[in-house]
Amino acid sequence: MAFRQILVVQTAFIGDVILATGLLEKLHKHYPESAIDFLVRKGNHSLLDNHPFVRETIIWDKNGGKYKNLFKLIGKVRKSKYDLVVNIQRFANSGMLTAFSKGAMKIGFDKNPFSWAFDKKITHRIEPGIHEVIRNHELIKALTDGTHELPKLHPTTEDFSAIAEYKKKPYLCMAPASVWFTKQFPKEKWIGLIRAMKFNGSIYLLGAPGDASLCEEILEQSQSGRVINLAGKLSLLQSAALMKTAEMNYVNDSAPMHLASAVNAKTCAIFCSTIPDFGFGPLAAESHIIQVNEALKCRPCGLHGKKSCPEVHFKCGFDIDVQKMVALVN
Repeated sequence: MAFRQILVVQTAFIGDVILATGLLEKLHKHYPESAIDFLVRKGNHSLLDNHPFVRETIIWDKNGGKYKNLFKLIGKVRKSKYDLVVNIQRFANSGMLTAFSKGAMKIGFDKNPFSWAFDKKITHRIEPGIHEVIRNHELIKALTDGTHELPKLHPTTEDFSAIAEYKKKPYLCMAPASVWFTKQFPKEKWIGLIRAMKFNGSIYLLGAPGDASLCEEILEQSQSGRVINLAGKLSLLQSAALMKTAEMNYVNDSAPMHLASAVNAKTCAIFCSTIPDFGFGPLAAESHIIQVNEALKCRPCGLHGKKSCPEVHFKCGFDIDVQKMVALVN
């Protein structure tokens, strides 16, 4: 079977897009002559800049007319007449786009409300020990083989040049923020971690522009001259390039963890309210998972984290021992 044009759809968050890149690697390996396009939401498109296997990154702008822009997008996709459309997202909007794409073969998960219009519906299960990357590959298993490819990003020479000045001596990276409060290691704990570090090198705080104020608070209150706030100063690919050669990357169960996985960077992944068994854990060759020792009755409190701790105490974050994290580099 040959496919002239393939469209992969993942309109969720940054981490979900990163985990989906394994499919790009797999599809290219099995169909090297196929043109592969990747459809993502605006804000995530820079992850695919100069990607060697992506012909076009198609952007859905959810701001300023979400559905108006969606219908425009459907029109664009229909004109392309893809031979294969692979929808990784399980929400209705991406399902509608897939259903009306005019794709010759449409594949998606059975949980999508528009799965009735797919040619192949794949069961999606959250099961212990099954990573999201493996679940994603089930979509194309019949078209490729039974193995999976790890997610991979491709920072350019320019990306590595942009962060060269920060690599003149050994360094750690820390990404303190998360969209979800209960996924975020508490600010006080980050400060405690930095103060406990005997590491002789720089500590770079990474994040989006909106994370800059949190990182600045951590910098100031840690009272360490080694800490440099880079939040909002690097692109996603530049951040990944910097993480690649860090002595260790300290991250929440959030997008920076997946950035580290996609460049096989040393990872210390901190799980507060969520658990690795959900299937979103780190994938780098050297990965460490840090979580509270006590078996809390309230943990996990949800698949994706919450805006606040339902029990108020947030023990799953505050009771984590930073010494286990310090020991990885000291």
